[in-house]
Amino acid sequence: MLGVYSDSPDVTELERPSSWFAWHAHRIQVGSRVLDLACGTGRHALAAAALAARVIAVDKDAASLEIARKEARSRGVDVNFIQADLEAQWPDLGQFDVVLVFNYLDRKRFPRIVELLAPGGVLLLETFLESQRAFGWGPESDEHLLRSGELPKLVAPLTVLHGREVVEAVDNARWSAMASVLAQRK
Repeated sequence: MLGVYSDSPDVTELERPSSWFAWHAHRIQVGSRVLDLACGTGRHALAAAALAARVIAVDKDAASLEIARKEARSRGVDVNFIQADLEAQWPDLGQFDVVLVFNYLDRKRFPRIVELLAPGGVLLLETFLESQRAFGWGPESDEHLLRSGELPKLVAPLTVLHGREVVEAVDNARWSAMASVLAQRK
């Protein structure tokens, strides 16, 4: 199950994992150590845990993490959710086979994100492009929007295995302009 669907006002509908995650989910093996940064309500952390990965998910918002914890319990998956502000001092998290970063951009933290990857580990990242503004939703600040062609430079010295810049449907009513990358630490 990729989301919660209910007529009950007590149940929050979670977004499904992004298509970029779905295309590259085969990189997550049983027992892989996976880190989901700025996880929100946990859509990608939960999907990775469903693949039998060992998942740590970090976000600063307590309410979002509580939704994620409840969903993890209902799905019977184990995720270690940590409340931490990624703009402050990061907890010691170790190194990971896969690091997930979706809809989050902090250019100053990219060197730290690269350090979180174990040798051979992969970064699966997707976030908004500046052209997202045209759709009237999402981030508006330049510091939270990528310029076209910027993402491969930000993930250096990782090796880009696959990347894209696209406009795609998010749901029946919205579109998004996204940059995505799958990059590996050698």
